[in-house]
Amino acid sequence: MTSTAVRQRVDIGKLRVALCRMSRRNLLSVAYRAIELVPRARLGALVAGMVQLDLLTEGRRDAPSLLEQVRTFSDSCLRGDYYDSFDVNSKNYMETSEGTDAFMAEFERLIEKCIRASAKGPLSPVREAFELLFALLRRLDRDPESVVFFDEGGSWQVGVDWRAALSAYFRCLADSASAEHFAREVDRVIADFADNDILQVVCFAHRQMSTRHGSSRI
Repeated sequence: MTSTAVRQRVDIGKLRVALCRMSRRNLLSVAYRAIELVPRARLGALVAGMVQLDLLTEGRRDAPSLLEQVRTFSDSCLRGDYYDSFDVNSKNYMETSEGTDAFMAEFERLIEKCIRASAKGPLSPVREAFELLFALLRRLDRDPESVVFFDEGGSWQVGVDWRAALSAYFRCLADSASAEHFAREVDRVIADFADNDILQVVCFAHRQMSTRHGSSRI
């Protein structure tokens, strides 16, 4: 979510129309963002009449950390919790299953949280969270159906904003990695995910490492 989006004044009527036209995946993303933005005391009002509120009684008071959330998500994916297949035909081949939509919405939520957390610190757990999410995307590219159901799948389906994600990840990586390890990881993520934006990504990586090591080389 960009700072421009936060400041943008939205016409409520137009928003209602847009919501009616949204895909299930995007509606899930809207719902997840609403959960992050709505005060906890108002969450019941947000879902009243649509879920049994007594089933949503708050458990542990201390919220799980970002890294804990990402680990839980990764474990769920690897167990196949998001795998939800359907019979693909000429009419529905563009559709995705409920499990796949849920996976993509949760992935988007978590990587956006990683991006925001990279501006605050500490950076080591944020780096680990990023790398767990990247590992899931690499698994999608190797064996898509070991994570979710895609007719023709891969990490490209998830739709990550790589400029924002890698800018944040490189900030975390530069905080603790040696110059050699940093350079290897930059090459790896660019090869895996960022070919189209390679020049801008490399320039950003160069600035991150130069800032940390006081050098003009990575």
